[in-house]
Order: sequence, then C-alpha cells, then structure tokens
Amino acid sequence: MHPFLVSTALVALAEIGDKTQLLSLFLAARYRAPLPIILGILAATLANHGVAAGVGDMLAHTLNPRILNWTVVLSFIAMGLWILVPDKLDGEDVSKRSSRSIFLTTALSFFLAEMGDKTQVATVALAARFSEWVPVVAGTTLGMLLANVPAVLFGHRFANRLPIRWIHAVAAVMFIVLGGLALRTALLTP
Repeated sequence: MHPFLVSTALVALAEIGDKTQLLSLFLAARYRAPLPIILGILAATLANHGVAAGVGDMLAHTLNPRILNWTVVLSFIAMGLWILVPDKLDGEDVSKRSSRSIFLTTALSFFLAEMGDKTQVATVALAARFSEWVPVVAGTTLGMLLANVPAVLFGHRFANRLPIRWIHAVAAVMFIVLGGLALRTALLTP
C-alpha cells in the first residue's frame, strides 16, 4: 500500500480520542474562529511531523528511553496543572483576538502537544519503514486534519453551550491521567 495512504489512515485512527482533539475543541470554544485554528493545526503538524520524519530516527537511537519516559510523565502532569491556572483572557472578550494571534496560539499549542505523542512516534516509524519523507509527512498531516477539523467545527458551532471552566477541568484531568499512564510506563522501563 502507498506510504501516503498508510500514513493517513494510521494517524487518523490514532488521533481519535487523543489529547489534541480536546485541544481542538477547547480552542474552538474559546476563540470561535475555525479558520485560523485549522491553519494553526496544519502548520504545527507539518513542522512537528516534518521534524519527526527528518530526525526522529536519529533521536530515537540517541536518547535514553528512561529519561524520555520521565520527561513525558512530568510534562503531562505539569500541563494538567497549568490548565487549572486561570488565564488572563478568561474575563476578556476573546472575540477581539486577531486571527494571527489565534493562529500562533494554536500552532504553538499543537506543536508542543505533539512532542512525544503517539502520532509523532508513528511518523518516525512510518518514515523509517517507507524511507519516503514527503508522502509520510503529507499523510500524517492529513490524518491529523481528518481527526481534528471536525472537533474544531463542532466546538465552534456549539461554543455558546460549552462552559470553559468545565472544559478546563476535563482537559486537566485528561492530562493528569495521561501522566499517570506514562508514569506506569516509566516505572516499568529498565
């Protein structure tokens, strides 16, 4: 099967229920501007998966798995706690944010959220397997969009009905649970 199709299908399926879908929903509810959010997701995914496909194999061989696992644990827990800290924009009219600002916020958030994520690891493995950078990065990026664009459109459409505090609490719990799952892996890694 063609690397593009395999990459698209695997990443789209791996992204279902992933933390970036929650991030998509959160950003859509908060900013109510689907186009800059979708473009931010696209830019972040291209950059992140491009790096993963280009240098991921080298990094996988040089980093100690135990150190990588503990870094992931601490990152998830820190992100979960950070989400609970009130944002300065919570009391402001976020509709006054520029499209550029929303794009940059989305791109940075997605790029960081994808660091060490299963789709980034999948991109590394797919690039190593097929040795075709462009089809793999294009496929994994399309897979990300197939999984996350509906969350952006859903979140934008029903943003008036979604309480931001509830979304913050759910996101925090999910990141902390992911941190707990990563902790189990870190403890089992010799």
